Amino acid sequence: MASLMIQGCGSDVGKSTLVAGLCRLFANRGLVVRPFKPQNMSNNAAVTADGGEIGRAQALQAIACRTPASVHMNPVLLKPQSDVGAQVVVQGRVVGNYKARAFQGLKPDLLATTLDSYRRLAAEADLVLVEGAGSPAETNLRAGDIANMGFAHAADVPVALVGDIDRGHVIAALAGAHLVLDEADRARIKGFIINKFRGDPALFDDGRAEVVRRTGWPDLGMVPWLPPVRFLPAEDAVVLERPAAASEGRRAKVVVPMLSRIANFDDFDPLRNDPAIDLAFLPPGAVLPADTDLVILPGTKATLADLAFLRANGWDVDILAHARRGGRVLGVCGGYQMLGRTVSDPEGVEGAPGSAPGLGLLDVETVLAGDKTVRPVAGQLTDGAAFEGYEIHVGRTSGPGAARPLLAIDGHGPDGAVSADGRIAGAYVHGLFDKASARAALLAPLGVATDGQDQSARVDAALDEIADILERSLDIAAIARIAGLP
Repeated sequence: MASLMIQGCGSDVGKSTLVAGLCRLFANRGLVVRPFKPQNMSNNAAVTADGGEIGRAQALQAIACRTPASVHMNPVLLKPQSDVGAQVVVQGRVVGNYKARAFQGLKPDLLATTLDSYRRLAAEADLVLVEGAGSPAETNLRAGDIANMGFAHAADVPVALVGDIDRGHVIAALAGAHLVLDEADRARIKGFIINKFRGDPALFDDGRAEVVRRTGWPDLGMVPWLPPVRFLPAEDAVVLERPAAASEGRRAKVVVPMLSRIANFDDFDPLRNDPAIDLAFLPPGAVLPADTDLVILPGTKATLADLAFLRANGWDVDILAHARRGGRVLGVCGGYQMLGRTVSDPEGVEGAPGSAPGLGLLDVETVLAGDKTVRPVAGQLTDGAAFEGYEIHVGRTSGPGAARPLLAIDGHGPDGAVSADGRIAGAYVHGLFDKASARAALLAPLGVATDGQDQSARVDAALDEIADILERSLDIAAIARIAGLP
């Protein structure tokens, strides 16, 4: 069974991208490759063909392998709903909401589940590339671990450890990991990778040699900063805190408030990458810019909590003033729910039971009850433009405003609502901007001409480019040998 686990010295060191790039590299060599992450924590989920949920990174890695996404690629997904609790998704299905301490009690059973999913993938693949979570050096989390070394030992998978040089202290990070890991965990690491290097690689030759001297781990190579990553969907909301690239020559300003439980924010990647759009994420405490053309209320893991968060930041006042001036507003999923007259959670599906007035910009009401809707969808906007996307939400929205739907879903009928003047709209479907035809139709009222490129084409080209860079930067022969490839 050929396999390799990519672990890191921390979160956001580039594990997901490296696994995706290696998936594409080995797939391009004709191998059947499958990605796997035993446990993930993210509100940026993806929907599989059979209606399950997995982390967005594993869906991207499936694309890199040129295979449909499966619930077995990420058998345990934690979707934070508060600072101390999360919704737990196991093999694609919600099993309940748990506080962090209670979740620890599930781990023995979840390890068996992760091994089941891993073995299913291994049975159909030449190579399984596994992604860790956080860092194995967080030794306080080692007991009962299923995300890093606990899984690696149980599945007998070798590990490559990644250090992020862009953060600095990469020698200390790798040598420190070697120091704090116990002997068995330390021995499972078969090499290290330096990631996100900028400049002349020769300048860090001595640094790499120092890591080898201090750890005894083989040097598997150093990966430069990867510009194509900007075209890939991110899973960690930390990317929203980084300043956007310069927007010279862009024509329409689109603003997305950064809700505290923002979810599925890769909805906006096509806008970020379209030269016709100046996309800005509005941080807490900031005021909506006066020159905003379109406000998009994004998805959220906790609609009522984020509706309160929106009001606490004064964004309700800003958005209503923007709408009175003739500005446009679009709500996606939870953002759509917020645009209505009320949002009610009588059963406490997303937290404490309660109800709150919405922004009142659409004549609809939402009740958070019933089974969770998780499905890939396709259809047409009201002007006939085709879209593809997915639904992933709890709640039903109805009211007079729904008589003017934003779109029609093949096999399911109308979805969403549009105000009488056409300036306010919302729908449950994620991914509405991915297809160039739908993006052009949705943004046409802003007076912009989009670039005509589907997001999927951008992503596919980026994966090939990253694979080529990894081929040149890493010791692929050594990596293949460690993984057990012939």
